Amino acid sequence: MGIALGPNQYGKAETRVVRVSRDGDHHEIKDLNVSVALSGAMEAVHLTGDNSAVLPTDTQKNTVFAFAREHGIASAEEFALLLARHFVNSQPTVHRARLSVEEYAWDRIPVTGHSFVRRGQEIRTARVAAYEGERAHVVSGLRDLTVLNSTGSEFWGFLKDGYTTLPETRDRILATTVNAEWRHTDLGTAWDTSYGTVRRLLLETFAGTHSLSLQQTLYAMGRRVLEECPAICEVRLAMPNKHHFAVDLEPFGMDNPNEVFHAADRPYGVIEGSVLRDDAPGDERSADQAWW
Repeated sequence: MGIALGPNQYGKAETRVVRVSRDGDHHEIKDLNVSVALSGAMEAVHLTGDNSAVLPTDTQKNTVFAFAREHGIASAEEFALLLARHFVNSQPTVHRARLSVEEYAWDRIPVTGHSFVRRGQEIRTARVAAYEGERAHVVSGLRDLTVLNSTGSEFWGFLKDGYTTLPETRDRILATTVNAEWRHTDLGTAWDTSYGTVRRLLLETFAGTHSLSLQQTLYAMGRRVLEECPAICEVRLAMPNKHHFAVDLEPFGMDNPNEVFHAADRPYGVIEGSVLRDDAPGDERSADQAWW
C-alpha cells in the first residue's frame, strides 16, 4: 500500500488591518480581515522538514500591512488581487495564492470629518485566487444580511406524512439572513460599484417577490443579479429560514390576527442554491474550498 502527500496549503489567517486615508480633516477608513493561503512546490517541508520553499506566515502578515501602506485599499477585491499576484509572482515555489477578505463597514458621524460608527448590518466578503502569471478569479459576497417581509409569503401544498404538524399558510412572515457570493468574469470591474448594485438587487428582489417558498425567492434573487450584471456568471446563496410563529393568545381571551409572533432562533431550515449562466466558465477551485 502506497502513501502519498495529498493537496495542501498554508498561510496566515485573519490579519486585521485598518487603513486610514487622510485628506486634511476628511478621513476615510477601510477595515479588513485578511486570510492568506499559499500552495505549490511544498512537498519537502512536509516530508523532510526542509523549509527552503516556505514563505513564513509572519512574512505574509507583514506583507498585508506593507501593501496597505504602499498601495492603499481601494476595495477588498482589488487589495486581495494585489496580494495574491504578489505572492505567486515573487516566490518561485508558490504556484497558487488564495486570499479571503472580510470588510467591516463604518459610517461617518457628520459632526466631524474623522468620526465613524460601525455599521451593524452585513459583512462584505471577497475571495481571490491567483496563479502563476496573470490568471486569477474573483468571488465577491456578503453575509449576515438579515431581511424580513411581514406579509407577501405563503407556504402550502407541501408533502405530508405521519410526522407532519406544520399547518399550511397563505400569509406568513418570511425572514432570513442572506449569505451570498457571486463569481466575476471581468477582473476590470469597479468593485465598490458592483457590490452596491448586487446588494441593491438582492434586497429589491427579496422585497418585491410574492413568495410561495424561500427556494422561489432565492432563485428570483440570483436570477435578477445575472439579468442585470453581465460581468457576473454565477450567484450562490445560503438563506436560513428565520421562523416566526403566531402566538396562540386564546388562553388569555384574545385573538391574534397575525400580529404577535414568537421568533424561534433554532432549529431552523436552511435553503441553499446556485443560479448560473449557461456559458459560465468552469470553477477552478478544488472541492475543499467550498463557498459556504
